Amino acid sequence: MPLTPLDIHNKEFSKGFRGYDEDEVNEFLDQVIKDYEMVIREKKELEERLNEMTERIGHFNSIEETLNKSIIVAQEAAEEVKRNAQKEAKLIIKEAEKNSDRIVNESLSKARKIALEIEELKKQSKVFRTRFKMLIEAQLDLLNSDDWDQLLQYELDSTELQSLKEEDSLA
Repeated sequence: MPLTPLDIHNKEFSKGFRGYDEDEVNEFLDQVIKDYEMVIREKKELEERLNEMTERIGHFNSIEETLNKSIIVAQEAAEEVKRNAQKEAKLIIKEAEKNSDRIVNESLSKARKIALEIEELKKQSKVFRTRFKMLIEAQLDLLNSDDWDQLLQYELDSTELQSLKEEDSLA
């Protein structure tokens, strides 16, 4: 069991012949008692501080653990958000690819239809041009024919016209 200041204070030494000076011993013991009491107080204060620090460390360890858990939860949530975003991006890309394929196919179909219509219009324009050319040539042939010259040479007098008119009205 450790020595207490009271034990030091109550300690009595036996007196011997030519022993130590009692006043010096008492003074020294008083000084030892004071120093020992001071050491015990300091020890107690240090133990209290150690307990406080231990509690604070426990508190900080608890906070650290909570923060670590929070970080892990946040990382997991971030990973989940990232995975969901990647899935959504893939779906959007697939949908865009489908739409682009559909648009390209529709455009190709329209382009083919327009090309066919252009070819049909070209054929029709050739037919029209040929017919129009034939019509103009026929009209030129009529204009160039000798029938016009004969018509211009033909003379009718007005009495003949009157008699022809009367014949037509009787008939």
